[in-house]
Amino acid sequence: MADEIVIDKQLFHERLNNFMTKWKADKRSGDQIFNGAGSIIAVVGKASEPGNYLKPAALQLWLLGYEFPATLFVLTPDLLQIVTTKKKASYLEPLKGGKVPVEILVRGKDPEENKKQFQTCLDTIKNAGKKVAVLKKDSANGGFADDWKAAFQAADIKEEDQVDLGPILSNAALSVKDEKELRIIRDASRASSAVMTNYFVDEMSEILDEEKKITHKAFSDKVAAKIDDSKFFDKYKISKNFDPMQLDWCLPPTVQSGGSYDLKFMSEPDDNNLHAGVIVSALGLRYHTYGSMVGRTYMVGPNKSQESNYKLLLSIHDLIIKSMKDGVVAKDVYNKALNLLKSKKPELEKHFPKNVGYGIGAENKDATLLLSGKNSRVLKDGMTIVVSTGLSDLENPSPQDKKSKTYSLVLVDTVRVGPTESAVFTKDTPSDLDSVSFFFNDESEEETKPKPKRERPAIAQTSLTKTRTRHERPTNQDAEKEAQRREHQKELHGKKQQQGLETYGKGAKSLNGTEEKKFKRFESYKRDNQLPSSVANLEIVVDKKNLTVILPIMGRPVPFHIHTIKNASHTPEADFTSLRINFLSPGQGVGRKDDQPFEDPNAHFIRSLTFRSHNVNRIENITRDITDLKKDVVRREQEKKQMEDVVEQDKLIPIKTRKPYVLDMIFMRPALDGKRIPGGVEIHQNGLRYVHGAGGTKIDILFGNMKHLFFQPSQHELIVIIHVHLKNPIMIGKKKTRDVQFVREATEMQFDETGNRKRRHKFGDEEEFEQEQEERRRRAQLDKEFKNFAEKIADAARNENVSVDIPYRELGFNGVPARSSVLIQPTTDCLVQLTEPPFTCITLAEIEIVHLERVQFGLRNFDMVVVFKDYNRPPVHINTIPVESLEPVKDWLDSVDIPFSEGPLNLNWATIMKTVTQDPHQFFVDGGWSFLSTESDDEGEEEEEEESAFEVSESELAISDESSEEDSDFDENASDEMSDEGSADDLSDEGEDWDELEKKAAKKDRDSGLNDDEDKGKKRKR
Repeated sequence: MADEIVIDKQLFHERLNNFMTKWKADKRSGDQIFNGAGSIIAVVGKASEPGNYLKPAALQLWLLGYEFPATLFVLTPDLLQIVTTKKKASYLEPLKGGKVPVEILVRGKDPEENKKQFQTCLDTIKNAGKKVAVLKKDSANGGFADDWKAAFQAADIKEEDQVDLGPILSNAALSVKDEKELRIIRDASRASSAVMTNYFVDEMSEILDEEKKITHKAFSDKVAAKIDDSKFFDKYKISKNFDPMQLDWCLPPTVQSGGSYDLKFMSEPDDNNLHAGVIVSALGLRYHTYGSMVGRTYMVGPNKSQESNYKLLLSIHDLIIKSMKDGVVAKDVYNKALNLLKSKKPELEKHFPKNVGYGIGAENKDATLLLSGKNSRVLKDGMTIVVSTGLSDLENPSPQDKKSKTYSLVLVDTVRVGPTESAVFTKDTPSDLDSVSFFFNDESEEETKPKPKRERPAIAQTSLTKTRTRHERPTNQDAEKEAQRREHQKELHGKKQQQGLETYGKGAKSLNGTEEKKFKRFESYKRDNQLPSSVANLEIVVDKKNLTVILPIMGRPVPFHIHTIKNASHTPEADFTSLRINFLSPGQGVGRKDDQPFEDPNAHFIRSLTFRSHNVNRIENITRDITDLKKDVVRREQEKKQMEDVVEQDKLIPIKTRKPYVLDMIFMRPALDGKRIPGGVEIHQNGLRYVHGAGGTKIDILFGNMKHLFFQPSQHELIVIIHVHLKNPIMIGKKKTRDVQFVREATEMQFDETGNRKRRHKFGDEEEFEQEQEERRRRAQLDKEFKNFAEKIADAARNENVSVDIPYRELGFNGVPARSSVLIQPTTDCLVQLTEPPFTCITLAEIEIVHLERVQFGLRNFDMVVVFKDYNRPPVHINTIPVESLEPVKDWLDSVDIPFSEGPLNLNWATIMKTVTQDPHQFFVDGGWSFLSTESDDEGEEEEEEESAFEVSESELAISDESSEEDSDFDENASDEMSDEGSADDLSDEGEDWDELEKKAAKKDRDSGLNDDEDKGKKRKR
C-alpha cells in the first residue's frame, strides 16, 4: 500500500496557491468569503466511512488525493502546518519547497512532545490573527482528534472569534471544480447511469414479469454487487481511460416500494418484498473520490392521477435544471419550481420538499449549497449539483391493494452548472413517462379469469365421489399429490432431455476430462560423465538422485529409469540369492487405471533381468532401495496430482483503520497439527483470518474463494458451526481441504449428567430445572453470537455474492455419505452434512439428476445417487437412507426442481458415466436419462410382459388379469398376511373389526384401479 501512495506535487501546489491567493484577495476586498479568519484548522480523526467524506477529509482529498486519518492541518495565508504520524509524514515530505511553505510536525509516542507540537500550532494560530476558522459541527473522533480538541479548548479562544469553516471551504476550494474534477464527476455519473439503466431496470423488469419474490435489501445488495463487474463498465465505454477499480459507492443502491418511502435516502433498504406498484430507486457511484447520484421512479400499471402527477414533477425538474446557470441565486431556482407547482396543483405544495438539491463532489452533500428557499448562495460555472425533485406521501385515488394507498415520486440527476446553461451528467438514464411506466398484468389477468370455472367441477367431484368416508380422504390427497409430482417430474425430465440435445448437438466432442495418455520419455543422464563413479566396479547401483537403477549388462553399466521398472524381488536359493527386476512392457497387467502407452508396442521388450549373488545382504538392500525409490516416485506423482487444483490465494488485506470483528474461543476443522487449543476468527477487508492460539499459525480464507457460507445452530447438536465451502481447495498444514469450519462446543463439562445418588442428594428437582433453563439460555446466546458473526462475514463479502445459508433440520434425513450414518440437511442452495468429517456439501444448481436405488418392497433402506452437470465429476452416493424418508426426499427434490428417478437395483455408475462422456450427443439421442425410469418400470412389469407376449384370446387375457390381481394382492399385503392364505369369507366368519374391513375395502378399490391400468398397459404393448 505504501508504494502506491504518490501525491501529485504540482497539483497540490497549484490548488494550495489558488486557495491562498483567494484568501489574500478576500482580505483586501472586505472578508466576504473568509469572514476575517486569520487561520484555518482542519482536523481528521478516525478514517471516514467508505464513500462518506466530511469537509476536513474532503479538503485533504482536494489537495493530496488521499485521506490521511489522525492528521491536523493549520493554514494561514503564508503557511501550511501539518501534524501527523511518522509514516504519513514520509509521504508528505516531498511536498516541501513550493511557493507556500509546508511545515511537517511528526507526532510520536512521547505525550509531552506531542503537547509541544500542538502548542506550536496554537502559537501559529494566535500570531496569524484574532479570528480562526473551525468546523462548528465537528464530528472528528479518535484519540488524536480528542487530544487536539482538549488542547484547543485549553487555549481559551473565544466563541465569537471562531468562524464556521464549512462555507469557507465550499466557496474557496470545493464547490467550483476544475476541468479534471468535472471529467471525473462526469465519468462517475455515466457509470451510475449505466448501472441504473442497463442493470437495475432489466433486473426489476424480469422480477416483476416473472412475479418473483425478492426483498428490497436483497435486490439492493444484488445491484450493489455489480460494482465488481469490470466487464460491465468496459462494455459501456464510460471514457477512454476509465478504470472500474477506482469505483466506490457514494450512495449504495436503495430500492423502495409498497407505500413506504424515504426521499432523502437516509434509511437502509428494508426486508419487505418488492411491490409491483410505485418503485423508487436511487444510487450513486464515486470515482476517484468524487461522487455522483441518479434516482428514478418506476410505475407499474399507473393510473391517470399518478401519470398526471409524474408529468408535473418532470416539468418542475426540467425547469430547475434549465434555471441553473452562472450568477443565479440558489433560492431563486427553488422559488421558480415552487411557483410552477402552485400554479398547476397548489394542493400538492405540502408534499413538495424544503430543498430541491445540494452540492456534490468529494463530499457526499455540501449543505452550504442547498437549493432551498432561504439560501442566498450564488451558483457559479463549474459547480456540480445533485438536483432531487420529489413529491412525498401522495394519496392514490384508486389503489390496486393496501400497499398502493400512498406513494411518492422522485427524480434525481447530477448536473454541472454552466455559463449559460447547465449540463445533465446522468442524461443516459431516461425519465420520460413512457420509459418509467411498465404494464405486466394485461395478459396474465385474461389467463387467470377462467381458472375458477375450471377448478369447481374438480373440487365437487373429489368431495362427492372419492371421499364418501373420512378414512379415505388422506389417501385421495396423497394420490393427488403423487399425480402432481409425477406430472412435474415428467416436465422436468423433458426439459433436461431438451437441454441435453441443445447443449450437445451433432458432432459434439467426447467429454473425457483426462486427455489421452501420451508416451513419456525419461532421461537419466545426458552425458557419460554424469554416471556415478561406483559403476566402474560393474555392480548394481541405485542412483536415487537421478531416479535411476544402473545394471551391469555384458560388461557395461546400463541405466534404467525408475519409471521403466515395474518391481524388484529377491529369492534365496541355497548359498546364493537371485535378484529379479521386472520391467513394464505391452501386454502386462499394469492396472486398469494406468494403461501405459508405448512408442512402438511392436518393438522387442525386455520383460525382466535376473542377477545372482552370494552376498545376500547386499541383494536385500538393493531390492529394498529399488522398492522404496519406486514408492517414493509414485507418492510424489500422486501428491502432485492432488495439488493440481490447489490455487494460490491472493494476500489478505488487513483492516488498519479499526479493530477487526473477532470471534474468540474457536476451534477450526480440519484441525491444525499440534496441541488442541482454541483460536480466533477475524474479518478483514477481503477475507477471514484464523489465528491459532496466542499469535500462532494464521490461516487466511479470501471472500473471493468462498462458494457457500453456512451457519448451523447448536439445536440438537453438541457444537455450533460456521462452515465455509470453498471454490478452490486450500492447504491447511499438509492437508488439502475445500471445507473449513469454525466451531465452539455448546455443552459445559463442569456438571455431572449421570444423575447419581450424591448428585440427587445435593441438587433437587428445582436446581436441575434451573440448570436446564440456564443451558437453554446459554445455547440461545451462543447461536445468536455465531449467527451475528456469520452475517457480518456475509456483509463484508457481499461483493462476492456470499450469503448465510442455514440448514433446514425439519427436512433432514439420515444417510451414509462416507463412513457413518449422519443427518443430511437441505439448505436454500445446497444439500449438506456439517457435523462429522468428511463433510458433505452438494450445490443444488450443479445437480443434473438424482437416482434413488434399491427402492423396492421389503427393503428398509434405499440409496441416493447424485449425478452432476459436469459429467467428468464422479457421482456422489448417499447410502442406507431409511425408507421412511423416501416420500419426504421425493417431495423435497420435486420442490427444488431437481428431476429424479428410482429403481430396484444398484447401478454401475462408472460404466454409465463413461458412456455419457464418450458420446454425449448419442446418449441424449438415445433418450438421455430416461433409461433410469424405464428400467425401474420394466422391473415391476416383467411378469406382465412375459404374459402379454403370448396373448391370443380373450379367455387368456381374463386369466392373466386374475393372475395379476393375485400378484397385486400379494404385493399389497405381503408384510402383514404372509402366512395367512385364507379368503376374505373365512376371515369374516371370525368377526373382523372396522379397521380391518376398511383396509380390505381400500385394497379392493386399489386392485380394481390396478386392473384398469394393467388393461391399458396391455393394449399399449400390443
